[in-house]
Amino acid sequence: MNVLSRTFLKHCYPRPPHGAACFHSSVVSLAPKVVATRRLLPQSQTRLEQLDRIDLVQWQGEDTMPRKQLLEDVKGAEALICMLSDKIDKEVLDAAGPQLKLVTTLSVGHDHIDLATARERGIKIGYTPDVLTDATADLATFLTLAAARNAIPGIKAVREGGWQDWRAAWLCGYQFTGKTLGVVGMGRIGQAVAHRLKAFGIDRTLYWGRTEKKGVDAQFVDFDQLLAESDYVVACCALTPDTKELFDATAFKKMKNTAIFTNIARGGVVKQADLAWALQTKEIAAAGLDVTTPEPLPLNDPLQSLDNCVIMPHIGSATFETRETMSAMMVDNVVASLDAQPIPFELKK
Repeated sequence: MNVLSRTFLKHCYPRPPHGAACFHSSVVSLAPKVVATRRLLPQSQTRLEQLDRIDLVQWQGEDTMPRKQLLEDVKGAEALICMLSDKIDKEVLDAAGPQLKLVTTLSVGHDHIDLATARERGIKIGYTPDVLTDATADLATFLTLAAARNAIPGIKAVREGGWQDWRAAWLCGYQFTGKTLGVVGMGRIGQAVAHRLKAFGIDRTLYWGRTEKKGVDAQFVDFDQLLAESDYVVACCALTPDTKELFDATAFKKMKNTAIFTNIARGGVVKQADLAWALQTKEIAAAGLDVTTPEPLPLNDPLQSLDNCVIMPHIGSATFETRETMSAMMVDNVVASLDAQPIPFELKK
């Protein structure tokens, strides 16, 4: 069974029965079509379903909406709610047709959307700015701590029988007191990360980015100085042509051998083979990653076998509080667009 009525779906929340992959509103009218490539968080999902004036088509699977299904379902849509894992390129926009008014993504990142084509056609782009800061900064702090304190080999020792006699140097890592933090990209998330790590004893913070920030309790330096002097380097920058593969072998060679590298930005800011080399050869001590290239990271990727690399599956914003807020922003954008009003969370740059 691939199609469910709106009424049936309301009685099987939070998820339709096994085998029900796609929900299609039973409303037969000239109502504007809205396509969602995934379910939202509970409150926002209920609100979306209760918009009786729309023809809602929504993918119900746990996995990414299949490309073929997206290209079929998006036909005639006036609004598209998508995820970071959906590639919204010219082919999708062509399939949707000229009536498409809005593409709104459950993310701050937007490199999965063909912005140039969308803007040529007057399609508004919605996103979720300024709500991921705390959740993402929390995860950055966790990754930095986990990498610095040998979380992977420690957990393995407990679970696999390696926890035996006490040894003075066993699983020793690095603490934060009196150390230097280097933040690449001192936006809201970068500042929140610096604030959190300062509580652990960091007494000097350096940062590098496009411009110097006013009112920031940190020192603006060039990239090479940041790499050379930082004990902890955290990437919080956007992925742009200037930052693509910014962290390569040359960069890692400039870092301390005891340095911890954390990436919560995008996988593309790192030349991943070079990071694997740096970790294998102890050019740097350890790394904590919430983003990789590609995603999901293949099990045979060299990083997967390294005990000094802590990897999470891109869950920076994955708290109930943040994802519910993000979902609500998506619905707000859809409602405003269909009412021919300015969308409240629009990507304008």
